[in-house]
Amino acid sequence: MTIPPLLVFGRNGQVAQCLVEAGARTKRPVVALGRNEIDVLDGQALRAAIAVHKPHAVVNAAAYTAVDKAESEEGEAMRLNAEAPRLMAEASEAAGLPFLHISTDYVFDGTLDRPYTEDDTPNPQGAYGRTKLAGELAVAAVAERHLVLRTAWVFSENANNFMKTMIRLGAERPQLRVVDDQRGCPTYAGHIAAALIVLAERMNDETAPAGTFHMAAEGEVSWHGFAAAIFEECAARGLKFPQELLAIPTSEYPTPAKRPANSVLDCSRLLREFGVRLPHWRDGLALAMDRYQVLNSN
Repeated sequence: MTIPPLLVFGRNGQVAQCLVEAGARTKRPVVALGRNEIDVLDGQALRAAIAVHKPHAVVNAAAYTAVDKAESEEGEAMRLNAEAPRLMAEASEAAGLPFLHISTDYVFDGTLDRPYTEDDTPNPQGAYGRTKLAGELAVAAVAERHLVLRTAWVFSENANNFMKTMIRLGAERPQLRVVDDQRGCPTYAGHIAAALIVLAERMNDETAPAGTFHMAAEGEVSWHGFAAAIFEECAARGLKFPQELLAIPTSEYPTPAKRPANSVLDCSRLLREFGVRLPHWRDGLALAMDRYQVLNSN
C-alpha cells in the first residue's frame, strides 16, 4: 500500500532539508517543493500541488528569514511570511488536510523575566516579527485543522545559521565578540523535523487539538554561551576555534532590527497535548556538529 507523503513547501531551508533526510531515514515519504518547483504566492499552483501529490498533511517551511533586511523590505517579507501561508492554509483546508506552519519567538518583545507561553500577548519589535505574527493570524483565520509552531534560534549542518557562522569565523579570527544579554533556546532543525513528522501524523486524527504551540529545544542560553558551546564542540573534534571569546552587551553590536532580550519559550503545552518534547539544545548541537563534520570531511 502506498503511504501518502508529507508535502513541504520551502525545500531549501534548514527544516525542509532535515525533513527530507528524516523522511528517508524513517521510511516516511516527504515531498519538498522549492521556489524552482512552485510559486508559493500562487494559490492555484498550491492547490494543484496538493492534488498531484495527495499528501496526508502540509507543512510550511518557507519564509523570509533575513531579520535585518526585513526592516527595509517589509512588503516582501509580508508576502512570504503572511500572504503565502494564508494561501497554503486555504489550499490545505479546501483539501481537508491538516496544515502545520512554522513561526518564531520574534513575535514577542522579550521583556518578560520568564519563558513565554502561548497565552502571552505577542508584541513584535521588528518587521520580521510583525510579518510572522501576521502569518500566524492568517493561518488561524482560514484553516480549522492547523498548528502554528513557534520555534527559536534554529541551527543545523545545512544552509546559513549561527552555528556555521561561528565555525567559519572561529577558524578565521583569533578573537570573537558575541552578545551575552539575549537569551533563547537554540533549536536543532533535525529535531524540529522529527517532531513535525510525528505531529503531522497525529493531526490526521480529527480530534487532535489545533492552534498555536511552542516547539523549541529544552534549555536556554545566551548567544555568547551558545558560541562557547560550539567552540567546545570544535575543540573536541580537532577544528579550529578562536583563542578568545568576549561577552558583549547588545549595545555594542547594533543591528537594524531589534532583537528580544528574552526569547525563551515554554513548550509544556506541546508536551501536555501531544506528548512531544524536543531534546536539549546541547544534544542537538552535538548531533549537528557530527553531521557538519561528515559533510565537510572531503
